Amino acid sequence: MRLLLLVLAVLATPVLASEPVLRPSARLLFKYPELLQSGHCVRYEEGGAGWVATDPLFYLKGTVLAAEVRSRRLLTCPEVPGKEPAQYSREEFVRLAQALPCVAAGVPERDEQIGVVRLRVNDWETPHARRAENTGRLYRGMFIDRPLERGMEIELEADLLTICQE
Repeated sequence: MRLLLLVLAVLATPVLASEPVLRPSARLLFKYPELLQSGHCVRYEEGGAGWVATDPLFYLKGTVLAAEVRSRRLLTCPEVPGKEPAQYSREEFVRLAQALPCVAAGVPERDEQIGVVRLRVNDWETPHARRAENTGRLYRGMFIDRPLERGMEIELEADLLTICQE
């Protein structure tokens, strides 16, 4: 009997290995699908860190249009030789932000399941200080490299969003 279980486990391993891994964003859609239903208000936030002196909080608020789980090939993250991400220019940071989620250099590329939410932008507050150019997707009225406009549609991973507290 043990031999049969061992043989089944060995035969099942390649099948299980070929299934893409669920990222936290995909697990969120399966665990709480009602939170990201069409018409709900959601926020994407950046900043707000600190204990004594809190950084300003920047946000993008929108209405959920659709949410789905997609399979995506995670490629190697783009790097700039001789620089840490905190030293990137805005253009270098945009290239990295567009590649996310990605894997570090030396890690094999792989397929993963990601939870993606398409939303319609309603409101936002973005940083304008030069020191914020490589710290987030929001910067000087832009979302990554696109000027923000009311009614525009964008996609984000589900685990980056929170439900509006209205």
